[in-house]
Amino acid sequence: MISGVMFDFSGTLFQTESTEQWLRGVLDETGHVVDESQVMACAARLEAAGALPGGRPPQAVPRHLAELWRDRDLTAGHHRNCYTALAREAALPDPALAEALYERSCHPVAWRPYPDAEATLRELKHRGMATAVVSNIGWDLRAVFAFHDLTRYIDVFVLSCELGVKKPDPRIFQTACDKLALPPPQVLMVGDDRVADVGAAALGCPVHLVDHLPVDARPGSLAEILAMI
Repeated sequence: MISGVMFDFSGTLFQTESTEQWLRGVLDETGHVVDESQVMACAARLEAAGALPGGRPPQAVPRHLAELWRDRDLTAGHHRNCYTALAREAALPDPALAEALYERSCHPVAWRPYPDAEATLRELKHRGMATAVVSNIGWDLRAVFAFHDLTRYIDVFVLSCELGVKKPDPRIFQTACDKLALPPPQVLMVGDDRVADVGAAALGCPVHLVDHLPVDARPGSLAEILAMI
């Protein structure tokens, strides 16, 4: 019997803006005027570098950043240092943009919920299901939920940067189950990462995977879990 649901954040409940939107937003915010061809070229370099948190991973992690990339989700400092360093690898028009880009990536305006996220969370709450968000992340995502008026549907937030443990380590899932006061076999884990999120299975949690797609390309995957519980 399922009595609670744990959700991943990025690529599961929410998705960040595209790399191009991210860059354009920062250029507008900071008053930088950049030639259109340079904007597109820079966006492509940023995407290849994996500099957008929640976006595509780096095509290749530079050797001097390998340790920082490995540990990026364990502390807020590691996360910021990792992603600003990756942004600087992309030959920005102004090196100072690396910090501005990072700040925008953590801002609620950069994140959109999937179309069925609110309805699914609302129905789970209606059914009396306990809910948690379990995320590998380096900043406090609670502001995103508050901005989109979804905090009321979440009972527990368990963030790797606060716990110092990241998925797929079973300890992060166990922490969420403990906070929900439920045994792992009664807690469904919903995520998009076939390594990180499947770590919950080591505790006996059932796992349901969704595809990490743009918001407009995935209208109904979360609602599918309602038929499972």
